[in-house]
Amino acid sequence: MKEKTILKLKLNSDPRWVDIASKNIVDILVDHAYCEQKAASTGISLIVKYPEKTRLVEELTALVAEEWEHFTRVLQELRKRGHELGRPRRDEYVVQLMSHVRKGGARERQLMDQLLVSALIEARSCERFKLLWKHIPDPELSQFYYELMASEAGHFVSYVDLAKEYSDPQEVDARLQELLKIEGEIVTNLPVRDDRMH
Repeated sequence: MKEKTILKLKLNSDPRWVDIASKNIVDILVDHAYCEQKAASTGISLIVKYPEKTRLVEELTALVAEEWEHFTRVLQELRKRGHELGRPRRDEYVVQLMSHVRKGGARERQLMDQLLVSALIEARSCERFKLLWKHIPDPELSQFYYELMASEAGHFVSYVDLAKEYSDPQEVDARLQELLKIEGEIVTNLPVRDDRMH
């Protein structure tokens, strides 16, 4: 499939996910809002940690602004439906993926892992947005997820390109393949939830 080629995901989402998600769309919107907030926070954290890396600072500044715009748009979708943000939920998918960022060693190696894990989170979000776009019965919300889908694909590409800017591209490709396998295993082993974006 074309999106798998672009995003390089090893495994498609369980087809049951979109069916149960579409029946619990408010819970999905709440979780999605926090995903966008966390994505913005991750970008800010990388800028603060690596301020000397000019391209990273410039690209992630733009990415953070876009993620925060998405956060506000998800809030608007919730309020249109008479709901507020609600409380955050533990994102077990992200927690497990982040646990594979290697600690210690060269600073550049840590940066590479952080960028690639962020890329994979964006790729999975993009894949889920495509499912929502194609299958949820609400036409307005379907269009909303169509618009966000392309943005997340672009974020995946940006994170991988940044990793190659600051580390050897062959090493980045090899590590990306390792993490893609890990990501597929995480998705396989997590339960299909009706209130989670991931």
